[in-house]
Amino acid sequence: MITRNRQFIKDGLSGKLLQGCLNEHMRTVEEMNRLHDVYMGKGEILRRTRAEGLPNNRLSHAFARYIVTVASGYLAGGSVQYTAGDENAAGLEELQRAYAHADCQSVDMELAKCASLYGRGVELIYSGCDTRARSCALDPRSAFVVYDESAAHLPLFGVSLRPVQGESGVMQGFEAQVYTEDHILTFRSGDVSRLMLASPVSAERHYFGGVPMVEYWNNDEETSDLSGVMSLMEAYDVLQSDRVNDREQQVDALLLLYGAQLMVDERGRTPAQQLRQDKLLYLPDRDAGAEYLCPAQTGQDAETLRLALEKDIHKFSMVPDLSDESFSGNLSGVAIKYKLMGLEQLTRMKERYFREALRERMRRYCHFLSVKGLRTPDANSVRMVFRRTLPVDALEAAQMVKTLDGMVDADTLRSQLPFLEN
Repeated sequence: MITRNRQFIKDGLSGKLLQGCLNEHMRTVEEMNRLHDVYMGKGEILRRTRAEGLPNNRLSHAFARYIVTVASGYLAGGSVQYTAGDENAAGLEELQRAYAHADCQSVDMELAKCASLYGRGVELIYSGCDTRARSCALDPRSAFVVYDESAAHLPLFGVSLRPVQGESGVMQGFEAQVYTEDHILTFRSGDVSRLMLASPVSAERHYFGGVPMVEYWNNDEETSDLSGVMSLMEAYDVLQSDRVNDREQQVDALLLLYGAQLMVDERGRTPAQQLRQDKLLYLPDRDAGAEYLCPAQTGQDAETLRLALEKDIHKFSMVPDLSDESFSGNLSGVAIKYKLMGLEQLTRMKERYFREALRERMRRYCHFLSVKGLRTPDANSVRMVFRRTLPVDALEAAQMVKTLDGMVDADTLRSQLPFLEN
């Protein structure tokens, strides 16, 4: 989190303040680029070199993509349900129509993925050409929010950075947009280290009643779900690559002869050609011999280590291997939830920060809609419920509803059936 004293913006945003915040953000970009490379399958193993002549297989495994996909999908894969009291019902319907038009559910999924991968996601709320509120997910490597130093850490302003390219695709400089509580300032420069020191080239007013950039934190440290298992994933890549290298070296092993010497035969074939074609080797007497120079076989040890690394990756990332045999068979809903307890605890922590960010989004949308004269709910009174993307046993749910029939009201019973939307 980048913080500054609110007194620094009392007389407006200075170039020194903006450039200092940008420089502080740029120091975190290298680590985020590393996380992105691992997610895209371009880990450290691809940069490994070996002596000339030795096999150099470099196997990159998609653990990072699996962890991010499962963790973010479990959080935001199911739709978020919004409910409010009767006094806010009409306003909530108007808000949900605005969310549907902006396709906020898809944006939520992208933000959850960015939060899982980079430690935070960044949303920009803007007004489209049709004067309706919209949302998009920005790349956290080029966007950030600055907060004040109060206990509430209220947002001061947000910054979005992008390269400027010409018609031929050659980069000509950088452009940054600074989003304050009521304006959008645009800066341009050919040097990112001096981008904010010049005067803004344009200033445009917005009507969202606050900073229209919202950060979605993954946890209180703003760390990635991959941070604790990066070294384990790298060790797994090295182990599997070396296993293939050893197998390749075994195929190309040297043949050691003692007490004998192979010569070119009468057909002019070299010893190597004779072995390849005849598959035979003639030795002059019983004292002669031949054997391949092969490394000691440690296949079982390597497999044991592989399984241990794989287990640790899933354990410490708290994302289970859903293809494991323990998830097969006719498991009850309680059994599945028990196996997913680690992922559930991880997701509950994510949900806390995701809910705070969604509440901030709601305040921005509600203010924008109220400026247009539309009815809106009290953002602080709307209740949000996250639905999990878990496999459900419809038969088990139906049997439970049948058992409770007459003991619980009909609306509550219907809400327990997974195949009913409302």
